[in-house]
Amino acid sequence: QLQLVESGGGLVQPGGSLRLSCAASGFTLDYYAIGWFRQVPGKEREGVSSISSSGGSTNYADSVKGRFTVSRDNAKNTVYLQMNRLKPEDTAVYYCAAGPDSAGPDYSDYPHVADFGAWGPGTQVTVSS
Repeated sequence: QLQLVESGGGLVQPGGSLRLSCAASGFTLDYYAIGWFRQVPGKEREGVSSISSSGGSTNYADSVKGRFTVSRDNAKNTVYLQMNRLKPEDTAVYYCAAGPDSAGPDYSDYPHVADFGAWGPGTQVTVSS
């Protein structure tokens, strides 16, 4: 059974940092692009960033460019999203999902929800003073 689990969310002040982790069980992440997405109540889930299976390519939504960094450690079967200079508008539930490399940054400017499967349950990030 393919499962992804996000962790690392929490409450942080504006300007602060968090690092989210996306861990896999039941399968190896080596062969999959991984996308990060976020969603706030009443809005559609949006793509934030993705990384290719090799880690050699990444992409970011314009709203997070220069502040967020995606990386992966295939030996640990884990993908990370380092979030710096957080803003209140970054508040959302953050999800990771696995997809083929054709869904990743070598083929698209940002991740699309429909191209990814094997979603995790999400982790809440709240940016507030």
